Amino acid sequence: MAVIGLGSMGKRRIRLLKQYIEKEGKRNGRKNEKWEITGIDLSRERCLEVEELCNIETFSDLDKGLSKGNIDCALICSSPASHAELIHECLKRGLHVFTEMNLVNDRYHENQRLAGEKKRVLFLSSTFLYRKEIEFIKEKLQEKSFGGGYFYHIGQYLPDWHPWEKYQNFFIGAKRTNACREIFAIEMPWLIDTFGGIKQIQGIHKKISSLEIDYDDMYHLTLEHESGVVGSLIVDVVSPKAERIMNIWEEHFHLEWRGTPDSLRLYEENTGNMISVALYENVERAEGYSAFVVENAYYEELAAFFAAIRGEKAARYSFGQDEKVLAWIDRIEELK
Repeated sequence: MAVIGLGSMGKRRIRLLKQYIEKEGKRNGRKNEKWEITGIDLSRERCLEVEELCNIETFSDLDKGLSKGNIDCALICSSPASHAELIHECLKRGLHVFTEMNLVNDRYHENQRLAGEKKRVLFLSSTFLYRKEIEFIKEKLQEKSFGGGYFYHIGQYLPDWHPWEKYQNFFIGAKRTNACREIFAIEMPWLIDTFGGIKQIQGIHKKISSLEIDYDDMYHLTLEHESGVVGSLIVDVVSPKAERIMNIWEEHFHLEWRGTPDSLRLYEENTGNMISVALYENVERAEGYSAFVVENAYYEELAAFFAAIRGEKAARYSFGQDEKVLAWIDRIEELK
C-alpha cells in the first residue's frame, strides 16, 4: 500500500497502519503474511525523515512509487487541493483509495464514476463519525426522539495548529482550503448524522484578529435541522485557549461534552447531578497534539476502509454526502 503525502497526517496513518497490520496478523494467525507500506512525497527531505522514523521505503516521484508491483491501495494524505488529481491517478491504476478530507469538490463526479468502473473502493475520511463519544451521543438522542437544542463552540488559535511550521505555509493559510472551512468539514458530517439534515443556516462571520490571512476567522451560526432540532454553532481560529464545548438539552435531558474522552457527562434526573460517561478502555494519543485529538478514531476508520475493501461493511461517509456538506460550507462562507 502507498501513503501519498508524508506530513503530519501521513506519518499518523503510517503509524496506525503498522498497528493495524500487527493486530490483523495476530487475529488471523498470519504473522508471516507480508504487508508493505510505501511512502511518497515530492519533498525528498520528508522522504528521508520518514524512512528513518518509520523504517519504510519512500519515493519522491509519484509514478515510481506507484509502479511497485505489490501496491493495491493508496492513502491520500497530501494537502486537500492536490487530492482530486492524486485520487484520479490512483483509481486509473486500479487502486483502492482512502483520502483525507478534500475541502473542495474537484472532480468528485468523475472520480466516483471511475471508482465504479474500476470496481474499487473510494473511501473518504470523516474521523469524528468514529469517535465513541459521538456514537454515544447519537444513540442517546435516537432513543429519545430528540427535538431540543444544542450549543457548540470549536476554537483554537491558528498558529498553534502546527506550531512546527508557519501557518502561511500550511494549507489552512490559503483561502480556498482555510482553517475555518476545515473545522466545518470535520464537524458538519457528524452534526448532520446525529441531528438530521440541515433545513437552513443563518449567521454572521468576520475577521477579528491580526492573523496574516485573507479569510474570516470567526463564525456565529444558527442551524435549523429537518428534525426540528436547533443548534448554535461557533467556529473560530483566534481563541488562545483551544476549546471544544458542547451542550445538548431538552426537557428532562442534558448532555455536555468538552471534546475529550473523559469530559462526556449526562444529567441524572433522579439525583439532579451530571454523571461522567466512560467509553474507552484505553485512549491513544500522539505527542504534540491537543487533548481533543484521539488516535482511536483514526485507527477505527482505517479498519473500516479495509473492511470496505473486503466487502464486509459500507463506508459511513460518502463523496455524495460530502458534496452536500461542502455546498453548505460554501453557503456559510457567503452569508452576509
